[in-house]
Amino acid sequence: MSDHVYKKVELIGSSKVSVTEAIETAIMRASKTMRNLEWFEVDQIRGQIKDGAVAHYQVVVKVGFRIDD
Repeated sequence: MSDHVYKKVELIGSSKVSVTEAIETAIMRASKTMRNLEWFEVDQIRGQIKDGAVAHYQVVVKVGFRIDD
């Protein structure tokens, strides 16, 4: 097994449906332009309240990717 080096970037995903969808949106979009995505961690969860109900979710996600050898 060889040693690897990783880089971590911060993404912000949003969704009107759920926190999970906000995470998946951020990762799917990043995977279109980034290679070697391997893990993520949720850093923050925020939302918008409108008329007494949750109207929007926003999630700050740190995504780790492996640097090419």
